[in-house]
Amino acid sequence: MLDLRSLYQEVIVDHNRQPRNFGRLPHPTHHAEGFNPLCGDAINLDLAIDNNTIDAISFDGHGCAISTASASLMTEILKGKTMQEAEKLFQLFHDALVNDHCDDIEALGKLQVLLGVKDYPARIKCATLAWHALHAALHHTQQPISTE
Repeated sequence: MLDLRSLYQEVIVDHNRQPRNFGRLPHPTHHAEGFNPLCGDAINLDLAIDNNTIDAISFDGHGCAISTASASLMTEILKGKTMQEAEKLFQLFHDALVNDHCDDIEALGKLQVLLGVKDYPARIKCATLAWHALHAALHHTQQPISTE
C-alpha cells in the first residue's frame, strides 16, 4: 500500500515528466513571464480569457520538477474557472504554502500534493512561481516577475 507522501511524489513526477498544457497559445489575451533566480526556473504563462472565464491556459519554459509540476497542475485546475476563482485559488495556495494557513484546504483539490513543499522552505518559491505569473497575467503586469 502506498503512503500519502509516495502518492504525492508520484503525481509531482508525472506532471514533471508529462506536463499538461505545455506550449504557447497562439493568441493569448493575458501573458506573464516569471523567473526564480534561486533555482533557475523560468516560465511563460499564456491565458485566453473570454467573458471573464479562462478558456485556455498554457505555459512553457524550464524548471525543476516542483516548478513544472505546479505549473502543470495549475493549468489543469484553472481551465474553465473565472478570473475571480483563479485569484481565490492563488490566494489559498499562496497562504497554504507561505503563511502556513489555508481557509479552505479542500478547495485546493489536486494542488494539495504540493503542500509537502512546506517542509523544504527553499523550494516554496519553485511551487509558487507559476502562481505569481498567473497573478501578474491577470493584472496585466508588463515586467517579468521574480521570486526574489
